[in-house]
Amino acid sequence: MKKEDKDVVIAQIADTIKQYNGFYLVETAGLNAEKTSELRRACFGADIKLLVVKNTLLHKALESLDADYSELYPALKGATSLMCTNVGNAPAKLLKDFVKKGDTLPALKAAYVEETVYLGADQLDALAAIKSKNELIADVIALLQSPAKNVVSALTSGGSKLHGILETLSNKE
Repeated sequence: MKKEDKDVVIAQIADTIKQYNGFYLVETAGLNAEKTSELRRACFGADIKLLVVKNTLLHKALESLDADYSELYPALKGATSLMCTNVGNAPAKLLKDFVKKGDTLPALKAAYVEETVYLGADQLDALAAIKSKNELIADVIALLQSPAKNVVSALTSGGSKLHGILETLSNKE
């Protein structure tokens, strides 16, 4: 590959990484064609961009970006696939589904999610537990609504009790 071509590929990888909030480095070299197709379909369905990249080109692309990705460099060994996502836990959940099926691959090498670096396959559970922005907003709204619902519930139940007492008293006479 010519140097000019490599520069173009490095720029494309860097642009792709910039477009997304986080990315995962995954080992996919041992997957057969059927499993690779299944992984690609699952990624497409979960709005995850899957790219197979050369480690040296990815390394140079990461160096060209503003953030410090130096902690990820040791994970750039062997065949590497890049999973880019805007939802931090989506690739982790997808990888866990493959593990549940008994597959050893794809295996997590490293991840950069929410400006934090995760190294090793043992971090998969922690990554899957990360809540997305929408999930956090839903939790906050539920917490804010809870006291208001309790007050409204107390007022309506008290009103019906008072109404019942008054009706009982009026029927006595």
